[in-house]
Amino acid sequence: MLDRLPIPIVQAPMVGASTFEMALAVSQAGGLGSFGAGAMAPVDIEAEVRRFRAASDAPFGVNLFVLEPANPSQDEVEAAIDRLRPWYERVGAEPPAPPNDFAPDFRAQFAALLRAAPPLASFTFGLIPPDQVNALKAAGTYVVGTATTVAEARAWAEVGADAISAQGAEAGGHRGTFLASADESLIGTFALVGGIRQAIDLPVIAAGGIMDGRGVAAALALGAVAAQMGTAFLLADQSGASATWQKALQAAGDDPTRLTRALTGRYARGVENRFMATMRPVEAQVPAYPVQNRLTQPLRVAAAKAGDPDVLSLWAGQGVKQAGPGDAGDLVKRWWAEAQTVSRALAARTSSE
Repeated sequence: MLDRLPIPIVQAPMVGASTFEMALAVSQAGGLGSFGAGAMAPVDIEAEVRRFRAASDAPFGVNLFVLEPANPSQDEVEAAIDRLRPWYERVGAEPPAPPNDFAPDFRAQFAALLRAAPPLASFTFGLIPPDQVNALKAAGTYVVGTATTVAEARAWAEVGADAISAQGAEAGGHRGTFLASADESLIGTFALVGGIRQAIDLPVIAAGGIMDGRGVAAALALGAVAAQMGTAFLLADQSGASATWQKALQAAGDDPTRLTRALTGRYARGVENRFMATMRPVEAQVPAYPVQNRLTQPLRVAAAKAGDPDVLSLWAGQGVKQAGPGDAGDLVKRWWAEAQTVSRALAARTSSE
């Protein structure tokens, strides 16, 4: 599938930022548009797949978070809410009551995905077992596993994945790490792509820090079958990022991103703000994803409405300063034209004739 893409650019499936309109524009331009379905109800996953197929014959992908049901103690949840109380007061909102559930049920989401059978399905935060991989393949779905280390790529190869999305340390948003600690899994995109290609015989998608055609060309030269771009789309016309989020990205200084688990309970990269900096000394104490994520959701919604970027999840990769506006489809075409120009120049420079 990836070899047949007219433009080997995959739009990253960003929950909260990628939209139906973005995925459609990217796929129709010749790349691969994606839905971040990790927070979707099962019925909505099927509806979005049907909606896309009604609009286009182009290929697209759907991404899910591999999660076990959360079962935190009452004390843990109440302590987390108390820790967040001053931040809720800051944006003029009430902290939530302890929720009954914290995320959509993954098993129900997977069942909906299997019924919908999109052209491509990718998974983050963990492995799915071989029987689920085989069921998707039997339904005609190409299976991609996210890996932040070579060991994670090997694990995906062992369960039968078709390809690996190599998520480098530069990437914005949540880390897909599931075998080692976050600190042990911060491998740069190009080193990770090279290591995975050496270790296993599967196509590799390079993800993290790729912001323009030069980055696309470099990823392909390293042997990646495609380049995945997420942060590069955050200012696109079809972006679902809030105005407050986008304004903060545009105002960010040089090298502005940091990793934090304070916002969601899982390490993620974003532009550092007051919440991240203030919570850093206690971020190890917050409950794991999806519990902390669920407890901060109303806070982040209120902060976006209030125009307060210091209490938002400003997810972005290390190349955020290179992001710019434009139609998502036009951006894909422009980056591919740049990649072709760079490749021709490099071929001329390295030619022995």
